[in-house]
Amino acid sequence: MKIIYLAGFDVFRKDARAWGEQLKALCAQHGFEGLYPLDKSAPQGLSGPDTAQWIYEANVALIRRADIVMANLDDFRGPGEPDSGTAFEVGFAVALQKPVWGYATDAGTLLDRTRVTTDTDGDARDARGYVVENFGLPMNLMLACSVKLVHGDAAACLVAMAEAEHRRNARRVQAQADGDPED
Repeated sequence: MKIIYLAGFDVFRKDARAWGEQLKALCAQHGFEGLYPLDKSAPQGLSGPDTAQWIYEANVALIRRADIVMANLDDFRGPGEPDSGTAFEVGFAVALQKPVWGYATDAGTLLDRTRVTTDTDGDARDARGYVVENFGLPMNLMLACSVKLVHGDAAACLVAMAEAEHRRNARRVQAQADGDPED
């Protein structure tokens, strides 16, 4: 059974622990084991910075333990901008060469979803004057190009992940039957 680290700003929901249990149940329905960042609580009595350090180390350990990362890349605190902690977790998993799947419910491009003006050079600029990427992607290219991105919610992402895993296993079985080495 593949282990999935469930990254995302869902940990900031009012019902974060219950939501994590729902996500883990969805994982189980598709043959995966889910690891949720709130599965363990920080020890009592730590200072704010010490609690933050404990959370960081615990989450990094969970990512290292996981086979796959599934990340909620929906907009968090602004259009076209996923949670920065989730972006870090995606990058960390990519650096560890782990497969990363992401999901986002808004299918529009970053340019479509960001309030922009056009300058005299024809560049789209945000409210602070920075150029907005126009690659036809739903988010910054460093996220959009590093994950297998699913348009939809966690359930849709898990369906796609389970289908991909099934295809991979079928290819492995066929390769073994043909006497080929495993992929």
